[in-house]
Amino acid sequence: MSRVGLLLINLGTPDSPQAGDVRRYLDQFLMDPRVLDIGAVQRAALVKLLILPRRPKASGEAYAKIWGERGSPLLVNSLDLRDKVQAKLGDGVLVELAMRYGAPAIPDVLERMRRAGVDRIVAFPLYPQYASSSTGSSVQALFEAGGADWNTPYLQVVPPFYDHPSFIAAFANNGRRAMREIDAERVIFSFHGLPERHCIKSDDSGSHCLRSPDCCEQISIANRNCYRAQCFATARLIGDALSVPEARRVICFQSRLGRDPWIKPYTDQVIVELAKQGVRRALIFSPAFVADCLETLEELGMRAAEDFAHAGGERLLLVPSLNAEDHWVDAVIDIARQSSGWLRDAAV
Repeated sequence: MSRVGLLLINLGTPDSPQAGDVRRYLDQFLMDPRVLDIGAVQRAALVKLLILPRRPKASGEAYAKIWGERGSPLLVNSLDLRDKVQAKLGDGVLVELAMRYGAPAIPDVLERMRRAGVDRIVAFPLYPQYASSSTGSSVQALFEAGGADWNTPYLQVVPPFYDHPSFIAAFANNGRRAMREIDAERVIFSFHGLPERHCIKSDDSGSHCLRSPDCCEQISIANRNCYRAQCFATARLIGDALSVPEARRVICFQSRLGRDPWIKPYTDQVIVELAKQGVRRALIFSPAFVADCLETLEELGMRAAEDFAHAGGERLLLVPSLNAEDHWVDAVIDIARQSSGWLRDAAV
């Protein structure tokens, strides 16, 4: 008899805010060909010679601003989610957490699950929208690690859940709490950015993505794997759930890196422009992340809020991510069960 396992996968975090730990994390992350999809020699030169000598110190200082007593918020929130999901599912399912980069590493967690008698694994990449640099990389690493064992595990993968009603309801629930705190003139949906070429490469038709101003307004066969289109769908559904008029919604993309064009509009520019236009109070979601992390707490909650104030705004309020909220715990189980009969049939 084999056990069923639920493997939650998130992107990862440095072991500490110290420059050495940040450097190791960035090296693993940026050397992934799905993240920097350029030639191997060019990627190595860019990462080893230009980025790693400079970026770890600045990134470490940013991490230090959000680091808690238990460590990285991303790891802490993900571990709490794992523990709550385990408590809900009971002993019939073993719930584990792995990180694509850093610890706990996917191969180590798969080995631990194997030793616990788990052969059937439902993998749940915790990225609502599909991107090759997140979902794709994690799925590839999962199958490579599982395929390296003599006794390979049987794997099922939960697909992107950008439009799943339980996910939308969970974020809308957090949004309602925040909306009671501030009378927002604009509701901003800020997603992590991607190079434009990543979206274009996801277009099997080769003729749709970024070819027209409204290419992301609806999901179609051509853009069904387009990250930007899925982000637009998430924002539209959360906005509808909160009854936010379309005229008050703003969609933008953060965290761009380098000189290549990234998907637009850019969050840092949008924030400043809104304040200059006279918007005084705004609410900001970051629904590409299900756990608060550097990109939500420091980039939006601190830096973006300061930029908004310096440009004339009064308050930019960050909506907390889902973290280990009870309604998100229930949503994770709901989404996973709908994706796998193994979990539906497991004893609870």
